[in-house]
Amino acid sequence: MALAPLHGALIDAELAARHQAFLAAATSDNTRRTYRSAIRHFQAWGGALPADESTVIRYLMAHADNLNARTLALRLTALSQWHVYQGFADPASTPTVRKTLAGIARLHGKPKKKAKALPLEDLEVIVGKLAALGSSKALRDSALLQLGFFGGFRRSELVGLTLDEVSWEPQGMVITLPRSKTDQLGEGIVKAIPFGDGVCCPATALRAWLAVAHIRSGPLLRPVNQWGHVSVKALHASSINTILASCARLAQLDYVPELSSHSLRRGMATSAHRAGADFQAIKRQGGWRHDGTVHGYIEEAGRFEENAAGSLLKAKKKTAG
Repeated sequence: MALAPLHGALIDAELAARHQAFLAAATSDNTRRTYRSAIRHFQAWGGALPADESTVIRYLMAHADNLNARTLALRLTALSQWHVYQGFADPASTPTVRKTLAGIARLHGKPKKKAKALPLEDLEVIVGKLAALGSSKALRDSALLQLGFFGGFRRSELVGLTLDEVSWEPQGMVITLPRSKTDQLGEGIVKAIPFGDGVCCPATALRAWLAVAHIRSGPLLRPVNQWGHVSVKALHASSINTILASCARLAQLDYVPELSSHSLRRGMATSAHRAGADFQAIKRQGGWRHDGTVHGYIEEAGRFEENAAGSLLKAKKKTAG
């Protein structure tokens, strides 16, 4: 009978461990990394955990001039999550803290810097330049950019692709993502990319890269060193921006500083709209959760086509003629 309390304690420990595992699974790996970075920043500043309201407010004020309000809001969310999951009172969600953040946003707020959309025409120029190079790295870059563009992938999704997630059909390839930012329950997202008959064909580009890299399993997109050796590891997500910028410079595009990995997704949305693609088809291919995001890209694509000033100027030109 004396063993019963110990047995009960073991069961409680197992339940607690399972509970912690479920809590961890509720948050994506990327989000956890972001939160850990935010907590480290708070501690490096001098903040102690658990924190109180006055410390959080002083932290906000200390960084109001050098961090934008969106970054500070993310830091508050990380602090809030830490306190909630550790069982402490949340000092980051009090009305005073939130009002302080709102004031910082009003006084120091700046428009969110958006990546410039890469139009299909410029992607075709890049693909042509890479084809002329013909190196294994150029084949990798061509496959990467075309997959990112036509698949509407986020950079974390792109570098996370593995060969067993790709299947081939007579019409093209089908890529199944086991989990995505908008599919946290892991139900899977399926993206079909047809064969192309122009300069760009993501399926053909991927096959060419897989052949030259001798990839039979594992990550699709991998680092290639200066001697053309292909790593067994996947590319890091941060390398996508560097690769895109390098390829854009190769094509002599004049807006390289405005490009980021998100330029591929935006470019797909705006170019697809101009080509007459259906709204829901664009939203589905990009895996966007909110209609408003896609509407924003469509409005960007039609700035000059659906333009009141343009209608007036054209009418004036006809009158003058």
